[in-house]
Amino acid sequence: MVWIDNFSLNEISLLIFNIIGYSLLFFLPKRLRREVKCLSVLAGLTTGMLFDFTIGGGILDFYRQNDTNHYELFDVFYYTLFGAFGYFFMYFYDKLRVNKVTVIYYITAWSIVGILVQWLFTKLHILTYQNNYELAYSFPIFLLTQTLTGFFYIFITNNNGSELT
Repeated sequence: MVWIDNFSLNEISLLIFNIIGYSLLFFLPKRLRREVKCLSVLAGLTTGMLFDFTIGGGILDFYRQNDTNHYELFDVFYYTLFGAFGYFFMYFYDKLRVNKVTVIYYITAWSIVGILVQWLFTKLHILTYQNNYELAYSFPIFLLTQTLTGFFYIFITNNNGSELT
């Protein structure tokens, strides 16, 4: 693992996104129990890293993070963003009181957000597509991961309530 290959816009952007994401995570009004909050961050990290290691830099190698195809320190900063997104998904799922009727819209909206963030990451050279991969291919992956995250949220909050008492 290389510590830093080239400190440039993508590394600065990742630092800024992490500061914003985790500041919001800590300063938004408390809605989720501490256990649900921790599990939401871990779910975001796990799901994001699983798919990233599979299609990004692992088995299929469709895109690279940051400057090179090998792992470096700022890849960790990239992966930590998945945790914040996992938290925000569950936070707003609870806040908006998503139900069986609105869950399809919610998952679709988050998938679009994921596409927009991935597009922004390509513009900032945080992600670089290779091996004929295109942004549109990510949409069904986001639909799948958001659906799994929604099921996971329902599972961990079922009959326990997710609001603070």
